[in-house]
Amino acid sequence: MGSVSLKLPAPRRRHGGPLSCLCSPAPLNLLMLLSLLSTNLLAFFAFFAPSPLHDPATTAPFSSSSNLSAHVAAIALEIGGASSSPGARLPDGLPPELLLFLTPHALPLGRDARTGLTHMPASVAASCLRSPSALALLSAFMSYAPHSACPRNATLPRRLVSKGCEPLPRRRCLSRGPRAPLPASGMGLDHRRWVAPARGGHEFLVDDVLRLGASKIRIGFDVAGGAANFAARMRERGVTVVTSVLDVAGKPMNEFVASRGLFPLLLSPAHRFPFYDGVFDLVHVGTAALDEAGAPAMGQAATPEALEFFMFDVDRVLRAGGLLWIDSYLCQSEERRRVVAKLIERFGYKKLKWVVGEKAGGASTSTYLSAVLRKPARS
Repeated sequence: MGSVSLKLPAPRRRHGGPLSCLCSPAPLNLLMLLSLLSTNLLAFFAFFAPSPLHDPATTAPFSSSSNLSAHVAAIALEIGGASSSPGARLPDGLPPELLLFLTPHALPLGRDARTGLTHMPASVAASCLRSPSALALLSAFMSYAPHSACPRNATLPRRLVSKGCEPLPRRRCLSRGPRAPLPASGMGLDHRRWVAPARGGHEFLVDDVLRLGASKIRIGFDVAGGAANFAARMRERGVTVVTSVLDVAGKPMNEFVASRGLFPLLLSPAHRFPFYDGVFDLVHVGTAALDEAGAPAMGQAATPEALEFFMFDVDRVLRAGGLLWIDSYLCQSEERRRVVAKLIERFGYKKLKWVVGEKAGGASTSTYLSAVLRKPARS
């Protein structure tokens, strides 16, 4: 480090010659040298000193990429559950194919730098492994000869889905195709609903609802749509609708919907919708969907908590300005109607149509609730 020389011009009087300097260059050079030395020493200690420990409780979530990676890794391990954790003990007597699927598979490129994972956990709902009855069904579902035809257990997927075992594990067997010739009747076909006026006044017409859209309705989602009659009526008007379907009483509803050229989605209403946020212009909630959102087979039917989770997921997939159509929901009591109405009002939707009608021939407290609501834009 060389010496520093500071040359200052000699100050002058306002109306005269130069003033004598009160300090000489030597003390100034010494002062600058000491300043540079102290600055370099501080930088040296700051660079090599150990970093202080941070308390995780005081660190803001997602404040850095390392925190985000740790959070993603924790989520992935939680999804895998105890079944996919290295060294975890699985129940005895499981089929070999289920054990193979549940075994964590090493990532081909080794440890992932972002998530910290070295193995990919299996995507099987943890509830299937905790419930003895669900585990028995899952074992039956995974009992097959690899690389051969799948056994004819068409009702098992529906029973597993109804117990919350979603997603189901993949299988290494060949699908047999349709179970039997699809029936022409008895599948719930209805060519008049939503296009012809109905008695009671609580059923809306498709054309009337489409005119309420702030912009063109192009794609929709029908929750628990049965035989996909709603999707068929919307297709006639140029609107594509995905229908969530569960086989009922052994009827091949998914195959029947596909045979109509419509899109079936094997999904229970209690499952999180496998769609990105705000992708649908219209969400149609049928007669029983609000009750089925609680998954009756799991003992959660019609609970306010299950209904609330369901409605928030509906709100998530519906775009701002999109329409939510609650179609002829049967409220078994006045208290149930108030619960549903109060929950809907919490979302701040604009009521375009709202009708409450009595059920013909039913109990005096049973009413139908139908509504068309527009989702507001949120910042």
